[in-house]
This record gives sequence, C-alpha cells and structure tokens, in this order.
Amino acid sequence: MAAPCSTFRGLLLLRLLAPVRVAAAPPRRGYGVRVSESGEKVTHTGQVYEENDYRKVRFVGRQKEVNEAFAIDLIAKQPVNKVESRVISCDGGGGALGHPKVYINLDKDTKTGTCGYCGLQFKQKHHH
Repeated sequence: MAAPCSTFRGLLLLRLLAPVRVAAAPPRRGYGVRVSESGEKVTHTGQVYEENDYRKVRFVGRQKEVNEAFAIDLIAKQPVNKVESRVISCDGGGGALGHPKVYINLDKDTKTGTCGYCGLQFKQKHHH
C-alpha cells in the first residue's frame, strides 16, 4: 500500500482541501541552482511547488532532476575574443550544429559585441 498522499488521488484530494499556489522563489538576479525553503531544488524557470500540490506526483519515489550547468553560466566563463577587424561574423562554429551566420559591428572603443544566438563576446583590438 502506498504511503498517505503519495498517490495521485491523495494529492488531488489535498488540492481540493487547500488552495494551490506555486511558491515564489526568492527574488534575486544570480544564476545557478538555488534551493527553496522546503529544500527542493529550484529550476532555471523558478519552478517550486508547495508540499500539497498535486503536480508533485511526478516526483513520488524519485528525486527532482535539475540541470546545474545553466547555459548563461557556461557562456559567462568564456573569455572575450579579441579580433582585428571592425565587423566580424559568428556562425556558432559547429558547422551543421552551429547557428545562422550573423555579423557584429564593433565600431566603438569600449563596445563588446555579443552574438545573439550563442552569446559569444567579441572585442576589437585597437592599434594606436
């Protein structure tokens, strides 16, 4: 026999008895994996459920899996690419696995150009 409230029917009954709200993650701008007040890992979209939420049935008997390597964190670790030309192109560098070619204008001295598809950053080397 299943433990109390570990079945879909049990969680559904709890939902009828108590209003369901998605618990809000603490408002902060940092990236990476956070843990909610209940000890549950928070996804990159901020998804955390209250204890009596019927949607938690998918995690009965197993742990919630959260990818801890967010893309925004990985791309932030990449160094800025120094280039000679004023206009550069980026295609993701993966051949068929890349993205459509885009051109990035690096006119200003302080400007760092960022590819809108892959997030790589480029800066022009100035020869004075």
